[in-house]
Amino acid sequence: IHEVRGKDGEGAKMDSMELERERGITIQSAATYCKWNWDGHGDYSINIIDTPGHVDFTIEVERALRVLDGAVLVLCGVSGVQSQTITVDRQMRRYDVPRISFINKLDRIGANPFAIIEQIRHKLRITAAAVQIPIGLEENLKGIVDLIKWKAVYNEGDRGEKVIEKEIPDDLMDLAVKKRQELIENLADVDDQMAEIFLMEENPTSEQLMDAVRRATIANKFTPVLMGSAFKNTGVQTVLDAVCAFLPNPTEVHNTALDISRNEAKVDIIPYSKNPFVGLAFKLEDGKYGQLTYVRVYQGSLKRGSFITNSKTSKRVKVPRLVRMHSNEMEDVDEVGAGEICALFGVDCSSGDTFTDGTLNYTLTSMFVPDPVISLSIAPKVKDSANFSKALNRFQREDPTFRASYDTESKETIISGMGELHLDIYVERMRREYNVDCVTGKPQVAFRETITATAKFDYTHKKQTGGAGQYGKVTGYIEPLEEASEGEEQLPVFESRVVGGHIPHNFIPAVEKGFLDGLEKGTLIGHPVKNVRFVLEDGAHHAVDSSELAFRLAALYAFRDAFLRAKPVILEPIMNVSATAPLEFQGTVIGNLNKRKGVIIDTEVHEDYFIVNAEVSLNSMFGYSSDLRSATQGKGEFSMEYKDHRPVLPNIQEELINEYKKKKEAEKK
Repeated sequence: IHEVRGKDGEGAKMDSMELERERGITIQSAATYCKWNWDGHGDYSINIIDTPGHVDFTIEVERALRVLDGAVLVLCGVSGVQSQTITVDRQMRRYDVPRISFINKLDRIGANPFAIIEQIRHKLRITAAAVQIPIGLEENLKGIVDLIKWKAVYNEGDRGEKVIEKEIPDDLMDLAVKKRQELIENLADVDDQMAEIFLMEENPTSEQLMDAVRRATIANKFTPVLMGSAFKNTGVQTVLDAVCAFLPNPTEVHNTALDISRNEAKVDIIPYSKNPFVGLAFKLEDGKYGQLTYVRVYQGSLKRGSFITNSKTSKRVKVPRLVRMHSNEMEDVDEVGAGEICALFGVDCSSGDTFTDGTLNYTLTSMFVPDPVISLSIAPKVKDSANFSKALNRFQREDPTFRASYDTESKETIISGMGELHLDIYVERMRREYNVDCVTGKPQVAFRETITATAKFDYTHKKQTGGAGQYGKVTGYIEPLEEASEGEEQLPVFESRVVGGHIPHNFIPAVEKGFLDGLEKGTLIGHPVKNVRFVLEDGAHHAVDSSELAFRLAALYAFRDAFLRAKPVILEPIMNVSATAPLEFQGTVIGNLNKRKGVIIDTEVHEDYFIVNAEVSLNSMFGYSSDLRSATQGKGEFSMEYKDHRPVLPNIQEELINEYKKKKEAEKK
């Protein structure tokens, strides 16, 4: 057992990267495997993935939840449900992952576990109840009381490795009885069998309680709440017991795949090792031996030296080496069964590919990848560095939320990601792992453009050169689309209502291409356009001069022309910002957010600190972390995540347009 920061010369096993130890945070998820003897029920095999908690590395959480069957949600005993907890909760719901909750850090001053259970109920909207209560709090934390087994559990020894069960102390008896009753009442709301016992006013046995918690947890209607302190080694073994007791084993999870040979019909995957093999590659890493691919086995078994087929490319590959991961160490194995996580070497694929043994043509649904919210220009200090492009290519393959592109106008390489920290880490990793020092430019925000009114177009594109010319005429209108609901993307819509062959069929796709070309770069400030429907009503063509190119250009110019008449607006990303700081700084922090034109949604005041939630545009959030630290003597912390795009204020829109015009003129010179 070690701390992440590695004060004793050794860091935490699961955070093996140098950067992780320096900053004391998890950056990459790491997998490991262990056996746990639960209460004399024999050894349970558990595959564990430790994920980052920071919003900038949200893809690591996303892909871990895609392949896991259950989760332990870790909450802080003081700050409780933070904005990041809400994001992770949304991800768990997206993949229907049942969870147990663990309230950590009960040795910290101001820890209040029962207030946090209330927060879980209100903010995460899931029925929750304590299955344990702490014996003492803050520096007096001695152990926990197990409300199901009705015993007090103490951890003794240097590392808390000796678990000692005793009778419940008398001074906690009243609280224990009350909390056990609360557990039964909460379970009665979500579980029919427990409801019957409750209505008959019987007292359930430990087994009945245990089974009810398990049923309700796996059905995703309830989360049992455990308590302790990892730093003080209190209550950790009971978390592993709870994983075995309450979370599903692979046969209890309903997984489906799509059968390509039957028109993508849904099929159930049965996790038996005798069935044909189906697995999902969910994470890639470039190690010293080439590409390392993490695979979750859903059905059948995977053997070393066997052949597997990538269902996307239909390529057959041999599995040269099969390993089980322990963070950054590997253990060679000959075979892994259904429900396990392993890694392969020497198999070329991308993140989210499905592998089968070749007899089945299944594909598993891939995971949700959020859009980047922030971009930076980046250039190596030494020109023509081969490692620069090598590093960018590798990072893009490993992390779908990290994108790199070359902007032909400004002749710069642009990297985009989920936040300032995310891009910082990659720039730092380039320096360390590839010896490439980089210079980064001012961060750019992912603005979008859209229209707010309907505009008609009637455009003729004519060009006469020697030989065949270009001719295409399009008429119709563009109109705004409604915003998609949260978490979904609204795609642009192209609709053709041309009848009577005024535009031949084979030219209609060219008109759509022209429209999509127009969306890539808006007319106002050159950012992508969203939420537009393009309706083509009529047009004309010429027997000789009409070509695909002519219609593509006609649609592009018609769109640009109509766009300016459709009351265009610039949209900027709005972030959910949650800042926490000691009470005496409340005025300063709220004042600072107001100065950045933020909208304060709500403020929660706790014993000695407060939390303020606000919606602020990302453009106003640059440099906020250093501002907040200096205003709160380094005690404040904040997190932000993307909410949606909204129109900017008219004066800012003018500024942005003028800036863009100046930039264009400067480039012409």
